[in-house]
Amino acid sequence: MRKRIVVVLLAVIVLGNGCGYNRLVNLQQEVEKQWAQVQNVYQRRADLIPNLVATVSGAANFEKSTLVDVTEARASVGKVDASQVLNDPSKFAEFQRAQGQLTSALSRLLVVVERYPELKSNSNFLELQAQLEGTENRIAVERGRYNEIVQQYNTAIKSFPTLLYAGALKFKEKPYFTATTGAETPPKVNFDFQGKSSK
Repeated sequence: MRKRIVVVLLAVIVLGNGCGYNRLVNLQQEVEKQWAQVQNVYQRRADLIPNLVATVSGAANFEKSTLVDVTEARASVGKVDASQVLNDPSKFAEFQRAQGQLTSALSRLLVVVERYPELKSNSNFLELQAQLEGTENRIAVERGRYNEIVQQYNTAIKSFPTLLYAGALKFKEKPYFTATTGAETPPKVNFDFQGKSSK
């Protein structure tokens, strides 16, 4: 009788862990699927940049240093091995930092463009600007979705009884996207005497 009870208890534990394992596998796959979607929208942005730079560089006397900053920031994004990002928090931070630098460089470019009326009336530039703005919105949405699925996954591996075996089965916590440092501080706007604003 005792042996039967032990066998039944072991069977319950094994089946319970198997179901828990399958749930973790499903959640991990959801994280990876959403990560692929995040990469997809970042790639879309990266693909728009050469056309944007080419269009802007055609403007007379355009500030070349701004274009160099955008080009270098785009190149630095490509140096991060995206396949390692989910498994290494330092690589994730490096990826996020590189993408943040690119976002910042693009923002500076769009601010500088305001000084060039011929660009503001160029239909190619306006189309690229609209596509870039749409892509930035998609990036924000996909990052939010990624964080949601990561929260579900991280909660699952830290919950009892899953936490007893998740680590042994190599299920590790996944990193979140976070706001860039200083994002909580609103930008300062200064007005000169001619009524023009600058950031």
